[in-house]
Amino acid sequence: MALLAPRDDLAQLEVGSTQSERHSNQNTSSAVMAQRIEPANSADLFPTPPWATRALVEWISSQDVRVWEQSVWEPAAGLGHMSNTLAEFFNTTEASDAYPYGHHHWLWDFIADDHRTDQRWVADWIITNPPFKLAEEFCRIAIRRANIGVAMLVRTTFLEGVGRHRDLFSITPPTYVLQFTERVPMHRGRLEERGSTATSYCWLVWIKSDNSQETKLRWLPPCRKRLERPEDYRGAI
Repeated sequence: MALLAPRDDLAQLEVGSTQSERHSNQNTSSAVMAQRIEPANSADLFPTPPWATRALVEWISSQDVRVWEQSVWEPAAGLGHMSNTLAEFFNTTEASDAYPYGHHHWLWDFIADDHRTDQRWVADWIITNPPFKLAEEFCRIAIRRANIGVAMLVRTTFLEGVGRHRDLFSITPPTYVLQFTERVPMHRGRLEERGSTATSYCWLVWIKSDNSQETKLRWLPPCRKRLERPEDYRGAI
């Protein structure tokens, strides 16, 4: 499978209002057992353990989706842990981020650059672990841009909220909520092989061909031991 490399001209794009500027006004208060500790002015970089991405793609494939024939775009690529994992399965994988982390990805602000109509930014799937404070905007844009489906890795508490229900879920409810039965440990700025967390995560999946407007809950059974690989953490930062 191919992880596509950025052209120099796009890699040097100057993005407008970047995600970091929006983060400067974050409200960082939340329940202690459900929060992901993050400085208010940071880029919200929480690398996703590869096994959690493999669990998603394994589930998608179980729904008779031929991912090996399809394309995927990871628009908050960070250090590349998710995009590299997606490239194990999809035919083509695009990776972008608003910040030049040094990973081999395009420089593209998923929100500020949404007005651009470049054909490169069209994919069958859009899959990412979005910045939490921007996750609602990421969902709306991804649902509009993806051809087949969208998957967003979010805290389970993302399902709460009157405003989020009004502005997102009541209009475009996810087709599936895939709730991890295991904890998915994520740490700011680094991937930890022996990390732990009190935070619960789930995948929200939108299948654009499903017009039922009904959300189905599925549990992802324990799978970390089976899907984790030693090489996932070699040189991890």
